[in-house]
Amino acid sequence: MKNQISTLLVVLAFFISSCTPKTTEKIVEAPVEKKVTKVIECATFNDLGSKQEAAVTAFILYKDELKLKNYEAAYPLWQKAMRMAPKADGNKSYHYDDGVKLFTYFADQETVEDNRMMWADSMKVLYARKAKCYGSSLEMQSKQAYDMYYNFRDEVGDQYLYGLMKEVVDAKGNDMPEFLVNPFSNLIVSNVIEKDIEVDEAKKYANMVMDIIANGNANCGDDCKNWKIINDYSLGRLAVLERFPAFYPCDYYADKYFSEFEAAPTDCDVIESVYARLKRGGCEDTDTRLLEIKNAYDSNCKKVATKGPVGEAYDMYRSGDYEKAIEMFDAYFATETDKEKLAKNQLLVAKIYYRDIKDFPKARKYALDAASNKANWGAPYVLIGKLYASSGPICGPGTGWKSQIVAWPAIDKWNYAKSIDPSVASEANGLIKTYQQYMPAVEDIFSRPNVKEGGSFYVGCWIKENTTARAAK
Repeated sequence: MKNQISTLLVVLAFFISSCTPKTTEKIVEAPVEKKVTKVIECATFNDLGSKQEAAVTAFILYKDELKLKNYEAAYPLWQKAMRMAPKADGNKSYHYDDGVKLFTYFADQETVEDNRMMWADSMKVLYARKAKCYGSSLEMQSKQAYDMYYNFRDEVGDQYLYGLMKEVVDAKGNDMPEFLVNPFSNLIVSNVIEKDIEVDEAKKYANMVMDIIANGNANCGDDCKNWKIINDYSLGRLAVLERFPAFYPCDYYADKYFSEFEAAPTDCDVIESVYARLKRGGCEDTDTRLLEIKNAYDSNCKKVATKGPVGEAYDMYRSGDYEKAIEMFDAYFATETDKEKLAKNQLLVAKIYYRDIKDFPKARKYALDAASNKANWGAPYVLIGKLYASSGPICGPGTGWKSQIVAWPAIDKWNYAKSIDPSVASEANGLIKTYQQYMPAVEDIFSRPNVKEGGSFYVGCWIKENTTARAAK
């Protein structure tokens, strides 16, 4: 049928052509005056004349579809309204704000990374056009940084996001939008650890954020709920930077850790840990708090000095030089043949990486080394579970799906620990009971088409393990 129609059209064209009268006269046609339509780059509804009704109708219809969360139906209508009147009513940035919702929704449906990158690029273009039509501002840049961080962080990268937020912080200081404090804190940490910024720059902005948080707490009045969330996340995340010697002032370490010593003034593990942290923080030997801890050590914990590399490693640890201590422990591990001793000290190094340096991948590595040298020992797996459970701020924003799913592999490790070693069952059960409530809600699992409760799920981030999806209890 299609071929018949094509043949008919060809014949018809030939027929019309053959029937056209032949003439040698030159026909002079009158010039046609071309009507030039003026294109307004940031047109409003009022600029459209006779097309205003079509643009307004598209706008109303896509808004209705968005309310019903019919994103597929809303999208072509949004495109039409956006194309015709990018500035809508001229006052509010409806199209751009709704575009963020649409782009985020469609990106979340993608399983191919290149397609997610396309939506991330589209988001950048959307914000650039918004700036052109409504004027650039720090408020707009703050919103862009927030949207890109929580929706397209993997696609745009931490350096790009850090640059956006740093400009806002430099300009606003203590008036920095509170919704940027948590993501900016995390970006400081990730960028300095990846060596994308220098330690001195990280120190400048981390201490600035500390001041912003202190100012927020001091001025939040009767509504401090948001600052409580910020405290819990940002201060915990910025604590990772304690891995760098004297990153914060001495008082930071004393204010944070000295109370642990006061609560347990004869506990040698606490005494050694708090002393090391204050030394790490650059506190002077004449500091009264440091002297008090030292006296407690001399009275309760002083032992016959251990000789050899292990003794030297312990000395370095007690002085707060964690890196040198680990270097000495590694030298010892290369020569020690007693697996029981190896396992004990490898777990100690794992705890240094977890508790003091806060390098979770290395902590896991040493914990697994310890487990390989002592059969049926649950302690290393209890520690690995703690590493995973503490990764919510690393693998996500501290709340929500990405931060909650880390509880699944953590609970796996605690279940495994108690299955091979009854001596850790009490601690493992306590941790499981605590973290079961932090797993995703059943509706969050149900809302994700590729996730089923009880089904297999791969947790990425630094964990990179298969687990089982479970709802909070």
